[in-house]
Amino acid sequence: MRQLVEAAHESTRAGRWDEALAAYEAALADARRWARPDDVADILRRVGSIYAARGEIEVAADLFEVSRLVGELNELPSMVAKALIGLASIVQSRGELDEAEDLYLRAGALAQSVGDLRTAGMAEQNRGVLANIRGDVVEAINRYESALARHEALGDHRLAALTLNNLGMAHVDIGRFEAADRCFREALDLADACGETRVLGMVSLNRAELLLKRRAFTEARDTCDFAVEIFKSLGALPSLGEAHKFYGVLYRETKQLELAEIEFDRAVELARHCEDRLLEGETESERALLYLASGRNADALRSLNRSHAILSSLQARRELADLDQRLDLLEETFLKAVKAWAETIESKDMYTAGHCERVADLACMLAEAVGITGRELTWFRMGAMMHDVGKISVPADILNKPGPLTAEERAVMEAHTSAGDEIVAGLSFPWDIRPIVRSHHEHWAGTGYPDGLAGEEIPLPARILCVADVFDALTTARSYKPAYGLEEALHIMGEQRGRIFDPHLFDLFVALIRSREAEVRTPDSSPASAPC
Repeated sequence: MRQLVEAAHESTRAGRWDEALAAYEAALADARRWARPDDVADILRRVGSIYAARGEIEVAADLFEVSRLVGELNELPSMVAKALIGLASIVQSRGELDEAEDLYLRAGALAQSVGDLRTAGMAEQNRGVLANIRGDVVEAINRYESALARHEALGDHRLAALTLNNLGMAHVDIGRFEAADRCFREALDLADACGETRVLGMVSLNRAELLLKRRAFTEARDTCDFAVEIFKSLGALPSLGEAHKFYGVLYRETKQLELAEIEFDRAVELARHCEDRLLEGETESERALLYLASGRNADALRSLNRSHAILSSLQARRELADLDQRLDLLEETFLKAVKAWAETIESKDMYTAGHCERVADLACMLAEAVGITGRELTWFRMGAMMHDVGKISVPADILNKPGPLTAEERAVMEAHTSAGDEIVAGLSFPWDIRPIVRSHHEHWAGTGYPDGLAGEEIPLPARILCVADVFDALTTARSYKPAYGLEEALHIMGEQRGRIFDPHLFDLFVALIRSREAEVRTPDSSPASAPC
């Protein structure tokens, strides 16, 4: 049996996983025959690690769980600790970081209690990975260095190489590129010396990302190619998914946009197959940047929506502590995409340049005053920016007509709210912006369009947008009129208080806009700054 196990270990290190599985299977049968529960638990865990690396997550989880049960039933704390680390790696890949940390803590405590320093070091290293994911890079580096000292003291070159790899990634995150490269090179030397094929691939891929950040595109591509050859020979699907994401970013940055899209598609496909929610969400976010660079705003929004939905589901289970930071970045990209789309809409209408952004500013001022704040206010702004998206379907000659519209032309113009609603419905925004797009021309008295809603039947966001939209229309020049001054515009709007506008919102808007105007007109303490 020992010869079979050693042969399996060697095949695993060399990347001959099919041979390793066959040898482990034979060794497992032998261990069961001779009632060696410690060997049974160990072999089951090692086989689980191979299946996990291949992306067969359910199989791997079952094997780790059986290994844990064998260890517990036979009072083998070291085996239980190792199995817990395997289980933790599975839940970590699914984004369940709180549960993963609990398992790593249990594993570390068990291993430490029986003097198993190697397994305790593994648990410490993986807690460093969690800290890194959560954005606490300082804690991550401290844990990596603690684990590295243990591995070096034990002469475990494989675990030392893995820890150096993680340490290099942490240094990349804080811009210490020289320190990162030293860690990666040392990890590569150790992995090569002990014949650890998969570790060679993992470190090479992470070093390729460092080279990409340094804009060393050719070397980055060559380094990633080397890693991919390893992952292909192993059938390591999760690692291949990461590699395809990297290729997508590389091709996007080198303006090979069609190739980038192919690579991102493949990365998402593999992430879904391997149940790697974090990889899928990150890839969708990167793919959205590609679509923005290609001017494909609708596709960019769809990718961002998918990414947002994935990361939000993690937040709902409190499994990703740095999600707020990730969502902030996502929302910045969303807003960039929406602004680009708004500019596309406005390019058809020579009289409305900047209208969407001005209306969004005014609407957000009023929305915040009635209690719309935080992320909800961010998505409200995006809805406000998109409120006229349906004008894409309106012919330019109608949009730019200098005189009054005919009844037929008016009908075409009014249809832009329904057309916009259909467009936005296909984008599945994280926050419901459809009421803004569809209902911002509804009137308090029920005389608006497209649905003739009245009073509080009109969604609050649409009522807010209606006030801001009309004010901007009155205070900017159009084909059919000059720009009105602030007080003149408010007087005209006041005549429609309770007819077109929600009376409470209109009164609040008047107070806010006059207060803002007063602040603009207020002179500084220096007399020289007083207006002429």
